[in-house]
Amino acid sequence: MMEETKIRDEELNEELMHELLQQGDVEAFREEFLSHHPYDQASFYEKAEGETRQLLYQYLSPKEMADIFEAIEVDDDEYEDLFKEMDTRYASDILSYMYTDDAVDVLNELNKDQVASYLTIMDKDSAQQIKDLLHYEEYTAGSIMTTEFVAIPKNSTVRSAMNILRNAAPNAETIYYVFVIDEDRKLSGIVTLRDLIVADEDTLIGSIMNDRVVSVQVSEDQEEVARMIKDYDFLALPVVDFQDHLLGIITVDDIIDVLDEEASDDYSKLAAVSDMDTFDRGPLTAAKKRLPWLILLTFLGMITANLMGMFEATLDQVALLAVFIPLIAGMAGNSGTQALAVAVRGIATGDIEEESKMKLLFREAGTGLITGVICGVVVVGLVYFWKSELVIGMLVGTAVASSIFVATLAGSFIPLLIHRMKIDPAVASGPFITTLNDIISILIYLGLATTFLTNL
Repeated sequence: MMEETKIRDEELNEELMHELLQQGDVEAFREEFLSHHPYDQASFYEKAEGETRQLLYQYLSPKEMADIFEAIEVDDDEYEDLFKEMDTRYASDILSYMYTDDAVDVLNELNKDQVASYLTIMDKDSAQQIKDLLHYEEYTAGSIMTTEFVAIPKNSTVRSAMNILRNAAPNAETIYYVFVIDEDRKLSGIVTLRDLIVADEDTLIGSIMNDRVVSVQVSEDQEEVARMIKDYDFLALPVVDFQDHLLGIITVDDIIDVLDEEASDDYSKLAAVSDMDTFDRGPLTAAKKRLPWLILLTFLGMITANLMGMFEATLDQVALLAVFIPLIAGMAGNSGTQALAVAVRGIATGDIEEESKMKLLFREAGTGLITGVICGVVVVGLVYFWKSELVIGMLVGTAVASSIFVATLAGSFIPLLIHRMKIDPAVASGPFITTLNDIISILIYLGLATTFLTNL
């Protein structure tokens, strides 16, 4: 209990922060506020109103605010408004103090006039580093890499390498990996901080470096980069061009952001939402995000309604058939969504490769057949004991078994097909698969009913 209290005591006291800001006690505010982790500072900043933020800009230096912006978690479209409320020079200095990759992420969310203004005011070295990254295509290794890394010549000694490391460390994003380059700045190898510490000072770097370096091309997709860092348990990954020149590195903290971004993106697509809603968005904004998908799904749903209209005569003759439509459509939709989740996850994690796609399809086909037959038999028994209708029970059971089989196969095949077409398989979202399986299941069910109508 004492330990919990201690942790709570060390948390940022927002009420105290507001009080010190209003009193204008700059020294006390800075001492208390800056004693906390940048994440806590960023959380306070995110919740602050416009007037409070203006006081923060007065009390905190651009470098201190840069630490906050590197930890901040706001929607992409909010950056433009936040930077507009700052003095242009102050905002420019914030960006120059941020790590280059983080500054580029922010600038990508601002309008072109703002970007041009900040880059013009910024010191030439920082501006050039940012410009070098801005031209890389979004969601590639180049767009998320940082140019703040430590590189040492292959023919240097451990002593000179340590001197380089000491000088570069304050601005480097990580110093645990030191990258070795030749005279043409091509990546030759890697040494760790541990290697440098334990080696003799007169030892040549070329003799202790590991020349089997895993690297990524600057145009590589960020998802593939994330997969490599996860598979190899790296803290950082070098980024090279087609001639193996070292351009930058991607650190594990950037990859965590990528994984979070990709997971949110895939989840939103699976839910048929164009962009993940956040709780602070108003109902009008949330409605604008969801309406396009709902309208599209409405048109797809009209196909289902039209199909049922085609079998109106069958339903008029045996009205009992209509009772089981939700059951069949629901079971088909659920089994299709299960198969979809397995396929999309396999593609996203890289577990499904070219040679294993057919294996997945055969496995899902077998799974759909087994689950379909068992569910079909159960439905036959339930219908017979409920309505004492063996023929209708067999019809519904057959439709359930067929629908589950087809839906399971479709749920795994469609994302694989979409992935083959170089489209994100997550767009084969749950609602789309469900609507498609509704159409398939109704067609199977009422088609069978019409065929065997004479026996009912």
